[in-house]
Amino acid sequence: MGFFRKTKDIITLFHKASSPGSKRVAALLKQVQTEAAEKDLRPEFDLEVTEQPPTLDQVKTILDYVGQNGISSVIKGATSENEALQKFKQSADSFQKPLVVDWANGKAHVGENESEILKMLNALPKK
Repeated sequence: MGFFRKTKDIITLFHKASSPGSKRVAALLKQVQTEAAEKDLRPEFDLEVTEQPPTLDQVKTILDYVGQNGISSVIKGATSENEALQKFKQSADSFQKPLVVDWANGKAHVGENESEILKMLNALPKK
């Protein structure tokens, strides 16, 4: 009988290399990922860092994760999901970075608040 090991959760950072805040978030995520693997303090995760904008489907998913109150933090100047999608279609630059997404657990955080990001990572299910 074989044992199946749970796959690691994927955490994506939508990154802007020219932003000092985004660089700090990238460094934090890499540090936490390394510590998780070395010390087994948190669940391990796979980190995907991308400077590419998300797909339209990813934007829809992220908007679901943040809820109505978080829409304007994801898409600059948007107040509703429809408006956010329209603004994103017109210009991918309306998408705010840095943005960290935990796809498996339905969470997203916009900005560089380290304590909020750590809270998200600490909530990852244990192995």
